[in-house]
Amino acid sequence: MQQKVIWVTGASTGIGKEIATAFSKAGHIVVISARRKSRLAAIASEIKFAGREASAFVCNVASERSVHSTAKRIREKYGKIDALINNAGVTIFKSILETKIPDFDNVVNTNLRGTFLCIKAVLPFMIKNKKGHIINIISVSANTVFEEGAAYSASKAGTLALTNVLRKEVRRFNIKVSSILPGAVETPMWDSKSRQKYHSKMMSPADIAQIALNIFNQPKKVLIEDIVVRPIKGDI
Repeated sequence: MQQKVIWVTGASTGIGKEIATAFSKAGHIVVISARRKSRLAAIASEIKFAGREASAFVCNVASERSVHSTAKRIREKYGKIDALINNAGVTIFKSILETKIPDFDNVVNTNLRGTFLCIKAVLPFMIKNKKGHIINIISVSANTVFEEGAAYSASKAGTLALTNVLRKEVRRFNIKVSSILPGAVETPMWDSKSRQKYHSKMMSPADIAQIALNIFNQPKKVLIEDIVVRPIKGDI
């Protein structure tokens, strides 16, 4: 297997952390980014302690400058970015009436605009090399109605539309674009009370990480476009 350079955003905890771990164990170089430096450093140290290669960069995906700088540093260190896994995301659980404009903007800027910015940062080089894989971690909320989730659902529906258009545009360059739409996963995105109450019904971050790795490991001529994955007992 040829070693690939995998950039995982939002990798300081939850799904992103598990994706980084899974790809590292599979023999790839993982580059993890998030806003929290201490957690990133700890994860990178764990990977390096196991004898594998990893780098960590603080990156706010909502900032064009931060994203551009991070992508540049990755290319300078490794010479390429073979895969981008857009996982960074935030949410709020409020009705539309109760949702404040700054909160709405933060969710959309992180989840939708952040995905767009990261794609823009890697795409020209993937097109030039005529290869690459972009995997977007979205959510079933992109096409399923959940009360008190308007901002999150809007951001994820937009990300799904962005993903579908991107896939259509870059097929001719041999670039793969995949999306994973998970249902409830036990991550810090949920408050402790909800995690305790629904723990047995939620999927684990490692479950989604394994799916991401399986998507990436498909044969060269095979593209898994969209995967919807829910807990066996359904939505919460």
